[in-house]
Amino acid sequence: MRAILALALALALGSCGGEDTFSPTVETVAGSYTASLLTLSSTVGTTDLLALGSTVAITLAVGGTTSGRLFVPGGADDGSDLDVDLAGTWALSGSTVTFQQAGDTFIRDIEFTAGPNELNGQGMFSGAIIRLVLGKT
Repeated sequence: MRAILALALALALGSCGGEDTFSPTVETVAGSYTASLLTLSSTVGTTDLLALGSTVAITLAVGGTTSGRLFVPGGADDGSDLDVDLAGTWALSGSTVTFQQAGDTFIRDIEFTAGPNELNGQGMFSGAIIRLVLGKT
């Protein structure tokens, strides 16, 4: 009986340790991404900005440069469309990805967490929360 319990325990413990964890590197994070989620949440509710026509596409090169575009209909301060070039640089520290870009957008003000084929970020701006999930294409 003891042998059966010991075997069952060993099998149970062995199956728990078999999962791989993602350890991001510049090589595994680099690539092309598009927004799979872009929301704006405030006291009046949550708005799905992708459903309203917003787009985010960005490429992270292994050498640390970025290219891409952020487009938000009616998203500029004056109510016109926000259309920003995302050329700049990116850096990886642990599992945190940060961006430096000439274009003044929330993207450069958010720290993103790198996961397998995904970057997740959110930040608070003027009392509203912007959440952006970028999926590798």
